[in-house]
Amino acid sequence: MSNCAFRLPPSAFRWVLCTLAVFLCGSDWPGFRGRDGRGVSDETNLPLEFGDDENVAWKVPLPGSGPSSPIVVGGRVVVTAASGPRQDVLHLLAFEAADGELAWHRQFWATGSSLYNEAGGVAANTPASDGQSLFAFFSSGDLACFDLEGNLRWMRGLGSDYPAARNDVGMASSPLVVGRTVVVQMESESDAFAAGLDTTTGLTRWRLPREKGASWCSPAVLRGLTPEEDLVLVQSRNRLTAHEPDTGRQRWQFETECHTIASLTTWAGTVYLPANGLNALKLWPQGGVELAWYAPVLSSGYPSPTVCGGRSYTIKSAGVLACGDVRDGSVLWQLRLKGSFWASPVIADGHLIAVNRDGLAQVVRLEDDHGELVAERQLEPGIRASPAVADGAIYFRSDEHLWKIAYAVSER
Repeated sequence: MSNCAFRLPPSAFRWVLCTLAVFLCGSDWPGFRGRDGRGVSDETNLPLEFGDDENVAWKVPLPGSGPSSPIVVGGRVVVTAASGPRQDVLHLLAFEAADGELAWHRQFWATGSSLYNEAGGVAANTPASDGQSLFAFFSSGDLACFDLEGNLRWMRGLGSDYPAARNDVGMASSPLVVGRTVVVQMESESDAFAAGLDTTTGLTRWRLPREKGASWCSPAVLRGLTPEEDLVLVQSRNRLTAHEPDTGRQRWQFETECHTIASLTTWAGTVYLPANGLNALKLWPQGGVELAWYAPVLSSGYPSPTVCGGRSYTIKSAGVLACGDVRDGSVLWQLRLKGSFWASPVIADGHLIAVNRDGLAQVVRLEDDHGELVAERQLEPGIRASPAVADGAIYFRSDEHLWKIAYAVSER
């Protein structure tokens, strides 16, 4: 079993030593696809087999729908939702992770466009946290900052400020917190921009125009050797750019036709960009990037790629899980999963967990030379949210419910 063991070239060891604290500081799942948007957890002893009466710690109803994923911060599970005929009632809820009790629930009206289609929703954007604040972003362009007890700190109506930055199927880019800046991305055919806002005040630190064209990707962070060297990565239709978090100053760009839904990921200082296949981008010591390899066969459907332990994992449009070698992009094995997928998978404890649009959760044991489907569990139809993993538990979210899958305390 691979269990995501590191297989690093010597040049990458310094990067790992300098960034290991980022990956292992607590077990929170603070944003879209967890820490740094990687979709990887170091949790072990997870309940990978579960059913209606087996390892379901709790299941709670939600007041509205949404494809946004849950996050886990400070012992609470936080999730957004939208309700009403036009989905213009916005919700942010916090549940106690221990027992599913509702800690607090905040509601407010959308100030921007609440247009959406059946595949999305106004609560499409996964919230984010820096451990002190919660940042809830919605398709309407409303960005609200709360403390961990649910007290409002500030709110911005970006959809109202920039009404042309909208489309008829809804926006879905999730916020990213890097240091003192929360980064948001709003790209459409009429207007497109990325912006960095001060986490304390909500004031705009920078706002950069992007090429016009609909995109639902989320920004990501590329960790440097020190926090001062961290970069924000913004993926648009035809280019990927890297920016300083505090100023927005562009450091480099890579031009290619990028995926407009599946978002990039990083591992060991390398950027893995979904773009008609998978691109591996190596950083130059003096700044900038170069293409290390391009693998058309490692294409992504809607789910974002995941990289762990020297292996890349992509789910193609046909529901085929492909495992690639990050040294050269060669395909090591493929496995057909059941159904079609919207949610991105997560990797933990040597297994990949993916849930399809019909709500069938599938668990794949990851071996070096093959993948084996070892467990299935039917949840609810229409699941579009990626799972979250924290504190020995897996969290799933549908339009109607939030689940915690965990062993009983006496079993752990």
